[in-house]
Amino acid sequence: MSAGLSLAHEPVTRIPHGKLLMWIFLASELMFFSGFFGAFIVLRNTNYDVFGQGSAHLSWPLALLNTFILIASSLTMALSIYHLERNNRGLFRLFLGLTICGGFGFLIVKWFEYSAKFSDGLFPGQQHHTIFYSFYFLMTGFHALHVMAGMIPMGFMWMRSFSEKGYPFPRKVETLGLYWHFVDLMWIFIFPALYLMIPYHAAIPHH
Repeated sequence: MSAGLSLAHEPVTRIPHGKLLMWIFLASELMFFSGFFGAFIVLRNTNYDVFGQGSAHLSWPLALLNTFILIASSLTMALSIYHLERNNRGLFRLFLGLTICGGFGFLIVKWFEYSAKFSDGLFPGQQHHTIFYSFYFLMTGFHALHVMAGMIPMGFMWMRSFSEKGYPFPRKVETLGLYWHFVDLMWIFIFPALYLMIPYHAAIPHH
């Protein structure tokens, strides 16, 4: 097959194979999160007092801290791609390492938050668990799994960057960056939905 007809590197869309597959994967993941949000909104509107009481026990400062951590990690991810494309291995390694640290920071904050809920008897199967906390643990837990899934290939790329050849695949890092930005974007929607959009006064009976 002639070079002009070969599709070995790019499909007819002119989009690299890896990036195209990532966009398709993210579209399927968006369907999962959309289902969670849709069910959450419907049940919130029919159980407003229960959802208000549950939201009042969440720590929005910790969630806000995690929001800043993920936004910063999106920036460091973009900077790592920028420097790898310019063959600056040292800064690529630095910013990718900071992105991984951001992921760990997010998970550590989430661990403290989960520990507080466990001690208050709010975990599934405990005394004070409600349908609100079912959504809380489902949505935040599913998101945390995505954070961990993104950190695994990041760790591999970071380790490879210490080899003699480094990690000379900026396109793969860019594709992973799409995934990481998606994870950050989903948290930006989860944060206000769980922590901010159900006012505390919903838990107070009206007279």
